[in-house]
Amino acid sequence: MLTDWQAIDRAIDTKLESTLAELGRLCAQPSVSAQGLGMQECAGLVAEMLRARGFDTKVLSTDGHPVVFAERSGRGDRTLLLYNHYDVQPAEPLELWTTPPFEPSRRDGQLFARGVSDDKGHIQCRLAALDAFLEVEGELPCSVKFVIEGEEEVGSVHLPEFVQRHAKLLAADACLWEFGEINHEGTPIQDAGMRGICYVELSVETATRDSHSGMSGSIFPNAAWRLVWALRTLKGSDEMIRLPGFYDRVVPPTARDLGLLEQLPDPSDHFREFYGIKRYLKGIESGLDLMREQVFVPTCTICGLTAGYQGPGSKTVLPARASAKVDFRLVPDQRPSEVLEQLRAHLDGEGFPDVEIRELGSEPPARTDPDDPFLQLVVNSAVEVYGVPQLISPMVGGSGPNHAFIHGLGVPVATAGIGYPGSNTHAPNENIVIENFVRGARHTARVLGYFGAGAALP
Repeated sequence: MLTDWQAIDRAIDTKLESTLAELGRLCAQPSVSAQGLGMQECAGLVAEMLRARGFDTKVLSTDGHPVVFAERSGRGDRTLLLYNHYDVQPAEPLELWTTPPFEPSRRDGQLFARGVSDDKGHIQCRLAALDAFLEVEGELPCSVKFVIEGEEEVGSVHLPEFVQRHAKLLAADACLWEFGEINHEGTPIQDAGMRGICYVELSVETATRDSHSGMSGSIFPNAAWRLVWALRTLKGSDEMIRLPGFYDRVVPPTARDLGLLEQLPDPSDHFREFYGIKRYLKGIESGLDLMREQVFVPTCTICGLTAGYQGPGSKTVLPARASAKVDFRLVPDQRPSEVLEQLRAHLDGEGFPDVEIRELGSEPPARTDPDDPFLQLVVNSAVEVYGVPQLISPMVGGSGPNHAFIHGLGVPVATAGIGYPGSNTHAPNENIVIENFVRGARHTARVLGYFGAGAALP
């Protein structure tokens, strides 16, 4: 059966207002996994939305927040798995929002709300494409399964075990991932892989309570100094990470990887303007060196520090406790479990056995072959919507649970969606451009249609 793409696009356009109204309802339901806010309610709402479209839907428990699973048969013999998440980042600082984060607001062709881009807008984008097929053709072009988790924003702690336990239930031929983006030049991007992460909290306690800095500053150990000295050993001023064996598993990018990076637009000027960056690390200026460093080199980042008094005015106190949040971004073939071992060995060897390590979340790196037929289908089906194929980024700097799908389920993973550089994901005034939403739904529809038809390429 040949799909009438003009009819599909018209159906997406005709239902746009009701589609955005449903997205607004979804965004109005808080679902902050880090705070445990509204999680059961949001999982129930997502399940309700899927059941309304004829999906056999289950809300499955984990040791954390529930996972919504849904499936519906289609006419083709292929099954496409759609991975998304319904949890969102905390909305704070609330005072920086122009309108309240859980009261969706439309202005200037954009929709603002916490989670509207990451990731509730992408859930709705997929549903808009499915709705168009059901309206125009009365059935889906392929079988579709959804797995929509509630812990992506806190590291998908329980998802790998969930995927392993439900491997038969989740079995599919390919997976369309939870995000997608249009770059600062308006070109759609295909992210073929993601770095891994090992996120820890380091803490030290030097006394049972804080003390007067005048009384104790000369004779008591200071937890803040102790922690700062420990942190200083993790990375040198040359930006090299000093954990023993840390770089042993690093696989350098291939010539194919570097060729793909060279096809991407140089982001250096955009970063300077958007983030106010004065210089890049290691003396790098721009171009391929910058892009390679951004995604194919592992990192050690201090994400936050806490110690002593930090309120207004002064308080002369010697802190008894200090802590720091630190993330290590990992590249193929590094393993989070080994990095934890290396970190413990390093701190002990540097004389800091008293610094405690608490793992906050870990995900291994993973990537799909850029030449995989499904990934190429997604890349090339973009032409009908954007006028150009997606540019392939062989790795993205961020992290996610794609390892469980690529290596656990054995499916290729590809991205397509509605994000753009001004989305403000994880920040105040998160938003989507409604035009990008429409194009994302049209692209998703092409992926479904060509995949269901058995095409390697449209």
